[in-house]
Amino acid sequence: MKNIFPMIKLTIVTLVLFAGIYPLAVFGIAQFAPNHGKGETIVLNDKTIGYRRIGQEFNQSNYFWGRPSAVNYNAAGSAGSNKAPSNPEYLALIQKRIDTFLIAHPYLKKSEIPSDMVTASGSGLDPDISFQGAKIQIKRIAAVRKIDESKIQKLVSEHIEKSVFGPEKVNVLELNLALNKLQ
Repeated sequence: MKNIFPMIKLTIVTLVLFAGIYPLAVFGIAQFAPNHGKGETIVLNDKTIGYRRIGQEFNQSNYFWGRPSAVNYNAAGSAGSNKAPSNPEYLALIQKRIDTFLIAHPYLKKSEIPSDMVTASGSGLDPDISFQGAKIQIKRIAAVRKIDESKIQKLVSEHIEKSVFGPEKVNVLELNLALNKLQ
């Protein structure tokens, strides 16, 4: 009995703190962020078509492809595959992705495919690809859209995001929107 009342008090205090005060504090701070904490939306013709930091599936040959997703680009279920690199199912999936990529890009060798084009990110929602991942797709897109490769190369170069902590990357949704404007 002596320990029950302090445990009940502690439970009530933590409930108030973590289920009330903390969420309200985070919500209040988010109001000072761009778009009031609702994410960086991309709007086209007064219609929200996506979010800058959430990947989308592009599998048409006239668009740049993003990273594969372990969660089918479902932001409600962000996760990786959790399979070890030595897992036979995982290796078969990667090989299938490589084969698919090589069919669409017959001018490439397997060794020229950047890993981000065949492996999902930890969240399964990565909106960016490496500069190399974008660069190797230029030839395919130029052929399908009947646009000079140098124009698409310039477009990719204009969309490179440099980072102090990581490699150069390109946001796939923004690049594909710019590609549509190019034509």
